Amino acid sequence: MNQLIKQQAIPGIIGGLGPLAHIELERHLIAINQGRGACCDQEYPVWFLINATDIPDRTQSIIGEVENCTPWLVKYGKILQTAGADFLVIPCNTSHAFYDQVQPQLNIPWIHWMQSTSIFIKTNYPQYQNIGVLATTGTLKTKLYHHSLTALGLNSIQPALNSEVQNQIMNAIYDPIWGIKATGIQVSAPALEILVNATYWLADQGAELVIAGCTELSVGFNYLTNLPLIWVDPMKIIAEITLDLAWGYSAI
Repeated sequence: MNQLIKQQAIPGIIGGLGPLAHIELERHLIAINQGRGACCDQEYPVWFLINATDIPDRTQSIIGEVENCTPWLVKYGKILQTAGADFLVIPCNTSHAFYDQVQPQLNIPWIHWMQSTSIFIKTNYPQYQNIGVLATTGTLKTKLYHHSLTALGLNSIQPALNSEVQNQIMNAIYDPIWGIKATGIQVSAPALEILVNATYWLADQGAELVIAGCTELSVGFNYLTNLPLIWVDPMKIIAEITLDLAWGYSAI
């Protein structure tokens, strides 16, 4: 990395929305930055992180089982803004259901995962039209990926709410014993089996690639090989964008 390059913008990260979510994002930031040539402490960007584990569960908030997440996201966004962050990254797909309520209350931009991921797919996989989505029920219910994909002329294929496939995906994420939120980096065999089966189901529905549309699924898919579909990781996409913004390769 050219030591003459100076950091242009400071990322602010709201973590804790899934125990591993921000850890995985930071791992990507470090790995990608190292791959770009960084070889000492000073060649990695400064970023601010809040481990905001007290934010209510996003899916439960969307379906009305717990309080609205908006005030919490605004609160922590403003703390990062005051600390000096120039833009906001939230490694939780479902949190983007509150984007339209949160962003107007902040003076720094919140980088949108679904829009960024959809643009990445359109740019890097122009041969694919039918995009599979695996995500929480909250993300599917609010059609976050559906809206972003269809805005670019792409078709979204996802399990129906309350279907067996979707219920199993939620188990893979949330089961208190073997779900990915519960087991962390030691992803369980039952969770991985569900991801494999769900990917085959998407392929049977005509999907040409699959989006890991939940940060826990990003963790799980990293353990899998020989899937019937290419999988796209929004976590890695956002890490690339975060570094580009931090170093000034892209404008905020």
